[in-house]
Amino acid sequence: MKLGVFTVLFNDKSFEDMLDRVKASGLQAVEIGTGCYPGNAHCDLDELLENEEKRNEYRAKIEERGLTISAFSCHGNPISPDEAFAKESNETLLKTIKLASLLNVPVVNAFSGTAGDHEGAKYPNWPVTPWPNEYGDVLKWQWEEKLVPYWKEVGNYAKENNVKIGLELHGGFLVHTPYTMLKLREATCDAIGANLDPSHLWWQGIDPVAAIKILGKENAIHHFHAKDTYIDQDNVNMYGLTDMQPYGEVQTRAWTFRSVGCGHSLTEWNDMMSALRTYNYDYVVSIEHEDPIMSIDEGFERAVTNLKTVLINDKPSQMWWV
Repeated sequence: MKLGVFTVLFNDKSFEDMLDRVKASGLQAVEIGTGCYPGNAHCDLDELLENEEKRNEYRAKIEERGLTISAFSCHGNPISPDEAFAKESNETLLKTIKLASLLNVPVVNAFSGTAGDHEGAKYPNWPVTPWPNEYGDVLKWQWEEKLVPYWKEVGNYAKENNVKIGLELHGGFLVHTPYTMLKLREATCDAIGANLDPSHLWWQGIDPVAAIKILGKENAIHHFHAKDTYIDQDNVNMYGLTDMQPYGEVQTRAWTFRSVGCGHSLTEWNDMMSALRTYNYDYVVSIEHEDPIMSIDEGFERAVTNLKTVLINDKPSQMWWV
């Protein structure tokens, strides 16, 4: 495996300064935002799509530092009832897939999206309980009329361009669990898989090691985010796990994103790395830093230090002892 970083935490740096910072930390890969929620501070999609010379210069700056691009990321909501944002999300995703194909980047990360509750809706609707029955009706409509048709078309486009789609299993979106991931994959194509982020699994009560096994058996893990979550049981007892308090309310929130090793033990992170290797994921572990009580540099370096102790770098040796 290789260690990388989702570079949005360095959006205030120039492209070259960001790359130098990543190289100085001893990482091997960068995951770069191309638009929508992550922004596009380090990737001008239109310029790179239109100009081969610019693409070559872009790739050379990365490769001369001994780095690779693990993925492009354009998390948005392409099935949103907000027509302007749905259009932006869709266009950015399609352009990102094309650029990934031209630069031989194997994965594009995104969200599945969430539709409204009917054609005239104004806002996304995320049903989380089957009763009253209207919620189940909404979910069925969202999947059959919005989610599956959209990702059938985009999944085929990605496959034609030799690119995989890594959907992040994130609460608030229709694909947020191993089950919903595999359900969409079965209804579309195998270009659709997971950008597996354990931080979103923990707060849903899902064991990340078990999720790795479930998805790994189906060869459905296309990318991996390294981010931790601290669950405060006292606050869970008050607010529940679907806590709607802003992320900045750290003292009272039921759960909070943390740097790697600050929410769960390195033993648990070691178990995840072992499960990834066991179930044939041997690609990049990409740090995502969203820790509200640490600076960018401290949270990033803490994740780098901790992951370097648990990452499995080399191919396994022959079993010389048997």
